[in-house]
Amino acid sequence: MMSLWKRSLAARFICFTLLSLVLSQAIVFFISWDEHGQVIRKAAKGEILSRCASLARVLEATPPALQTDILNASNTSTARYWISTNGLKDASAWREEAWERLAQPLPRVSFPGHTVPAEARPDFSRNNASSSAASSQWIDLKPEAWPLSRPAKFLYLDDATGMGLAVRLANGAWLNTAFAKPAQDDFWTSKSTLALGLSALSLSIIAVFAARGIAQPLRRLAVAAEAFGRGQEIVPLPETGPDDIRRTAEAFNRMQERLHRFVDDRTRMLAAIGHDLRTPLTSLRLRAEFVPDEDVREKMLSTIAEIQTMTEATLAFAREDATAESTRTVNLSALVESLCDDLAELGYDISFSEGQKISYSCRPDALRRACRNLVENAIRYGERARVSVERQADSVEIIVSDDGPGIPDSSKEQVFTPFFRIENSRNRETGGVGLGLSIARTIVRHHGGDIVLTNKPKGLQAAISLPALDGGPPPPISRPVAGAKDVSNVLESARPSSAATILQRASKSY
Repeated sequence: MMSLWKRSLAARFICFTLLSLVLSQAIVFFISWDEHGQVIRKAAKGEILSRCASLARVLEATPPALQTDILNASNTSTARYWISTNGLKDASAWREEAWERLAQPLPRVSFPGHTVPAEARPDFSRNNASSSAASSQWIDLKPEAWPLSRPAKFLYLDDATGMGLAVRLANGAWLNTAFAKPAQDDFWTSKSTLALGLSALSLSIIAVFAARGIAQPLRRLAVAAEAFGRGQEIVPLPETGPDDIRRTAEAFNRMQERLHRFVDDRTRMLAAIGHDLRTPLTSLRLRAEFVPDEDVREKMLSTIAEIQTMTEATLAFAREDATAESTRTVNLSALVESLCDDLAELGYDISFSEGQKISYSCRPDALRRACRNLVENAIRYGERARVSVERQADSVEIIVSDDGPGIPDSSKEQVFTPFFRIENSRNRETGGVGLGLSIARTIVRHHGGDIVLTNKPKGLQAAISLPALDGGPPPPISRPVAGAKDVSNVLESARPSSAATILQRASKSY
């Protein structure tokens, strides 16, 4: 139940709606129940006073021989009438006699094959049980308080509708009237429970539709944000609905557009820097060729070559960043295995542990490059690479292990910094320029994951952790990144120039 409460907006709406319904019904009940009882009691009192006055007039106008028949004909399931000639009893004794008469069943006409069920008889047991709280003495009714012009005696039989009335007739006898409705059922009857249940069901259905109207745009926003965080190109969210939801969708679309523009500007800047560095580097290389000191010349050419290699790596990184690769679902195990097979054919010591088929939505070329960088690092610094793909509870991991010396714990984050290398010599013969891990982590983080390095007793383990896709991401769109054409033009112009062009630029520089 708590899990449903935490995960479902509809469940919260239903709970709050039902709680409001119960509270409102309870408030209405406590406010109106007492007033309802008072109204019924007042109406019953008026009815019994009117009936008793009418019956008293009829009895005084008829012969005594007919009075018994008149009294029997006047009795109802809730009222009893009788005449006492020995005077009026005290209140307690009269009340006991009244309950006894009310409990006696009325004579009914029996039909062949039909019997009156016992539950059809009035039940005054609950009323009688509460008679201790009723008035203990007779109350004098003045002539102006009821229809006859003579005084009468009145008392309450219980706290509900039970009441008694005694009026003296012209011949000195007393006409006694006892009135009480059968004990009322509690508030929670089958009808009230059914009505409350139908109301709760109706409100729950309305709450479900209301919650879906709110949760669906939020769910769409969450899926789009998750997909956008993995670097996927998604269509703009529909900017419809209530103001709050519409403004949220508008803000998300504006954020996506701004981030795209930011990435495009950064990529364009990198491409421009790489392009602008080529001409001075070429000029420096040609000038270095004319340095007479051979040792100085070799050092200068080595430094220029290192700078040029870093520039080429930066341009390659910018070129791939400017390419909008579509996201598609691939067999991740097969993708990594094909990479390992390609490297094994080149003579590298690499092994792949086959596992289950794992379908994953990603940008396969970019993810393949990230895996290749890790595998090549493992082979270069750890002699061999062991690769496997594993499915975890909430992630998919690509694990690359080697038998190298590992890295210091203090450098686990620094190795992901562009152009950082642990080797102090920075010898290009033993490694690259320090962009491999940086590019790999950038690609993996664009997929919503990360790379974790762990030192093992023998070697280093690099794990690419990708988030498990619970729901399908929104369909990717095949559209070029804004400004990608301009970036591509800059990158094309930054390609290596011909020898004639280089000599021409160098001669002009002199």
